[in-house]
Amino acid sequence: MSGTMQLAAEGAAAGPAPSPVLTPEIFSSLAAAEAPWRALEAAPGAVMTPYQRFDWVAACAPLLPAGARPCPVLLRDSAGRPVALLPLYTHREAGIRVARMIGGRHANFHMPLFSGPEAMALPEEAYARALRRAGAEAGLDVIHLPDQPRLWNGVRNPLATGSPSPSDAYGLALEPDPDAVLKRVLSGDARRKLRQKEKWLVAAHGPVAHRVAADVAEGEEILSAYLAQKAVRFAQDGIRDPFADPAARDFLAAAHRAGALELHALRTEAGRILATFVGAVDATRFSGMLTSFDPDPALARFSPGDLLLQALIRDQCLRGRADLDLGVGEARYKASVCDETIALVDAVIPVSLRGRAYGAAAEAGARLKRRIKRDPRLWAMVGRMRKAMARTA
Repeated sequence: MSGTMQLAAEGAAAGPAPSPVLTPEIFSSLAAAEAPWRALEAAPGAVMTPYQRFDWVAACAPLLPAGARPCPVLLRDSAGRPVALLPLYTHREAGIRVARMIGGRHANFHMPLFSGPEAMALPEEAYARALRRAGAEAGLDVIHLPDQPRLWNGVRNPLATGSPSPSDAYGLALEPDPDAVLKRVLSGDARRKLRQKEKWLVAAHGPVAHRVAADVAEGEEILSAYLAQKAVRFAQDGIRDPFADPAARDFLAAAHRAGALELHALRTEAGRILATFVGAVDATRFSGMLTSFDPDPALARFSPGDLLLQALIRDQCLRGRADLDLGVGEARYKASVCDETIALVDAVIPVSLRGRAYGAAAEAGARLKRRIKRDPRLWAMVGRMRKAMARTA
């Protein structure tokens, strides 16, 4: 056998290179993890969503269910360098010990904080093995990581393995020229209609302005308007108001004070807030979390929510952000301006046999929800049932 053939044969016999080993470090609290967490956030090239910023997570942590406890997990490579951090918490559900990302339904994305694209390029098995080890050390049965973006900033997310999430998210790439962005996503006819609606609105209610909360007081004013406007909408649609809980309201205020939330409003000179938009932010992205508009039927023909969204896009372009997304779930206003679908996956990492059973049930539930949401007749039926229940409550 020639030397070349012998080397090829030896390489084939050796098989693929072994997956790198990542070592988990489990913290007992957010405070214990704060220093390495902030260092990882500040690292050049770090990849994250705004919902994994320490300040956002710390503001949201008081909303954890009774009996839950934070247990952030930091993964290091063989040289001890931080690779990824997951802001997890643990909770017992029907006798099963489950770990999830802090944020729950308030967060659109539950992707880890990665040290950079190189960390995201590591094999998915390396992450799964490290997280199973962390789960075993923490006495878990399963780690449930819904709403994992398949791609983030064009880079593959190694934890995005599993069944498609019930809904996707919707985004928009920004550029310095806001007019170019709006021309890209809105037809000339749509832009003309918005200009006309703004003229009618000004004629009926006087000058209006787009405001970004500049201080705590203005933030409280915008949040109060959001909560009042949305409470009416939730009641009309038969949806439980998640902000009826004072702790949830405190979370929004705390996140804004920490700079993790940005609050926008369309308001008249007389001070009436016609629409609001709340987003989680980092240096490069605005991620829409919440939006509302004045429920007065006389205002509907002016589309104040659409006017505010257009102003928001302009503002984010001029301030140098690269991306904007409007979160998870289907809605007309998202489809009207977003030209990117952010595909999401519900990842389940079983640690025990009971965790495998939990994972199978969770995946079946996600498939059913996705089917209902993708079938207009079934989704309309859900809406009718909610409204009927609200009327009889």
